[in-house]
Amino acid sequence: MQVTGVETKGRVHRMAWDLFALSERAMAMDDAAWARHASPASVWSRFTVVPLLSLAILSRAWLGAWALVPVALVLAWTWANPRLFPAPADRTSWAARGTGGERLYLNRATRPVPAHHARWIRALATLSALGLLPWAWGLWTMQPWPTLFGMALIMGGKAWCVDRMAWMYDDMMREKPDAEATRRPQRLVLMKAIRKS
Repeated sequence: MQVTGVETKGRVHRMAWDLFALSERAMAMDDAAWARHASPASVWSRFTVVPLLSLAILSRAWLGAWALVPVALVLAWTWANPRLFPAPADRTSWAARGTGGERLYLNRATRPVPAHHARWIRALATLSALGLLPWAWGLWTMQPWPTLFGMALIMGGKAWCVDRMAWMYDDMMREKPDAEATRRPQRLVLMKAIRKS
């Protein structure tokens, strides 16, 4: 799956296979969920997912097959988190701008994003993804250091990526302040574009 896009005139356009878009679909994010996810409480509490999932997986040492219960609870928390908190009235926080940047990045097929931001976002997403290897190995072998190292890469890469999304959001809103820019494109328009290609 590609996280890249087609670069033209310093802008990056979204391609058909996009890890960010697949993640959005898996989480069933609609406009209301995105608005609520812009809450700082949602963004900051989202950073609890990897540590909680790590503990849930490690609990197999104490709970055996019953460890599936805490794993299921963490997965439920992961899905519910963007929907639990009220949408912020003020969208100038780092969290709201980061979420707005993520929406812009997801909509790069209809509103291309600056190539220099897209390169950093891809690099930081890759850094975060690379953390999955030591994290999974550490959890499988029940070793703390690879687990913690992987968690640091996953969470550090994600935090840095959100920061870059906030920066990109600021740059793009200065260039063309458009409230609709962070809304998802019409599914029908996307489906027609995919069919034509």
